[in-house]
Amino acid sequence: MTKAIIWHNPRCSKSRAALAILEAAPGVEAEVVEYLKTPPSRAEIEAVLAKAGVRPSEALRKGEAVMKEIGLDVTDDQAVLDAMAAHPILIERAIVITDEGAVIARPPERVSELLSEGN
Repeated sequence: MTKAIIWHNPRCSKSRAALAILEAAPGVEAEVVEYLKTPPSRAEIEAVLAKAGVRPSEALRKGEAVMKEIGLDVTDDQAVLDAMAAHPILIERAIVITDEGAVIARPPERVSELLSEGN
């Protein structure tokens, strides 16, 4: 049994599609974390992005209104992590995490790539 955690936003069609792939995958037990309701800590964000092999700026939703409000320097990884922890809406969605690794599920089919790595 593969355990997978999805940082999920049910209002996002891509996040819903990623969750559907997880739920349809045989032998996968999915834990859904609505990260806007239960935000991850800065340390959790940093660890998951490291596991995914992406820089914080690559997992940043740059089009969110709060970006203009806070005047974030997207080239400063530490500032981006701080901003994501303070404003979880800035975290790209969905993110799927397993023991094998993590992916930003954009496109949602990246979930299948992660699951096939574990087999």
